[in-house]
Amino acid sequence: MSEIKVRFAPSPTGFMHIGNTRTALFNWLLAKKLGGKFMLRIDDTDLLRSKKEYEDAIRDILTWLGLDWTEEARQTARFDRYNEVTEKLKKEGRIYACYETPEELEFMRKRLMNKGLPPIYDRASLNLSEEQIKKYEAEGRKPHYRFKLVDGDIVWNDMVRGECKYTAQNLSDPIIIREDGSFLYHLPSVIDDVDFGITHIVRGEDHVTNTASQVQMFEAIGGKVPTFAHLPLLTGKEGKLSKRLGSLGVRELRAEGVEAMAICSFLAKLGTSEAIEPFYSLEDLAASLDLSKIGRAQPKFDEEELKHFNTKLVHGMPYENVKDRIDVDENFWQAVKPNLNIVDDVKTWAEICHQKVEPLLEDETLTQMAADVLPQEPFDENTFNVWLNEVKAKSGKKGKELFHPLRKALTAQENGPELKILLPLIGREKAYKRLKGIAA
Repeated sequence: MSEIKVRFAPSPTGFMHIGNTRTALFNWLLAKKLGGKFMLRIDDTDLLRSKKEYEDAIRDILTWLGLDWTEEARQTARFDRYNEVTEKLKKEGRIYACYETPEELEFMRKRLMNKGLPPIYDRASLNLSEEQIKKYEAEGRKPHYRFKLVDGDIVWNDMVRGECKYTAQNLSDPIIIREDGSFLYHLPSVIDDVDFGITHIVRGEDHVTNTASQVQMFEAIGGKVPTFAHLPLLTGKEGKLSKRLGSLGVRELRAEGVEAMAICSFLAKLGTSEAIEPFYSLEDLAASLDLSKIGRAQPKFDEEELKHFNTKLVHGMPYENVKDRIDVDENFWQAVKPNLNIVDDVKTWAEICHQKVEPLLEDETLTQMAADVLPQEPFDENTFNVWLNEVKAKSGKKGKELFHPLRKALTAQENGPELKILLPLIGREKAYKRLKGIAA
């Protein structure tokens, strides 16, 4: 059996968004699950829109997500190879020149659709005489080129969709080279997949018709047809593909404190028959991958749901996963993490417990008395309740009247982790001073 190899092939014409992040993730997980390799291919043939800053950002996000790659290539370095294959296919009659203008093609398309017919190109250019071609060229027309499909059924077994079957006669010969000589996506992608030994391709279901044409391209250049998996496209929560969703940048989510593993866990299970639960390693997530559990319906992606899920993931986050990012010990992390929305929130509580805080006294009589009966150290998880019971007995206060003044004096905050957790972290000296109204 040949080595399993997948690829992620972004165009550096924009920043990574949720849609192409999902594609990258599924390819990486499949490679990991099958013990294969994950390749990064930069599809930068759009010379006008491709930018280095976008390419750098793609690499940065993939690295942050943990989707490491073992090999890479870029299409602009391979034009000689594409031209070599194209010339061979021209000689074999599989690529042919067409002289219709975009306006003429649009008119033909509308005319067919008005008749209730599929808008399939009629291959009129195959019947042009040399005289007609010379006339077109004298007019300044430049040809675009199409790949000629061979009649018959095109069938493949899709890892998500099951058997897919297209009749070539019902498809238009795809344009593969524009009038200006630039390549469209189809053929260079196939040439790359053959040359680099790609065995599996995971991509969106918007490519299904492309796949039908590309199956014949693989065969035409003597390559092995890869195994395909076409994922249903994400929609917004209202069921439509929103502009916001199409451009929702992973950079923005990262800046807002959403964890890489929250994004990966959420996207890997969204639209499947499995519950969306936090995973804390990509290896575990890959082991759980089962493409047969992906539903055919378009999954609804909700940014707010992802952020709530991120909070859930943080609440269960092992210290091992964050210790290099935070300046607190494991006890502190375990104590406060159930009250965090994002990992960085731990800094707020570290400052409250360890740095100087200006106390807010709303019942000075109560807090003064509470300071006087504060037990001696060492403090543990029982200290607070013992102390509170004494304060309660001496003051006669309970509920919010009792708790709120103590919280504001000790933390200068309205809400937060339970005081029984915070008191040992603050320590007796700081707690005593704050209760007395002294910044500490």
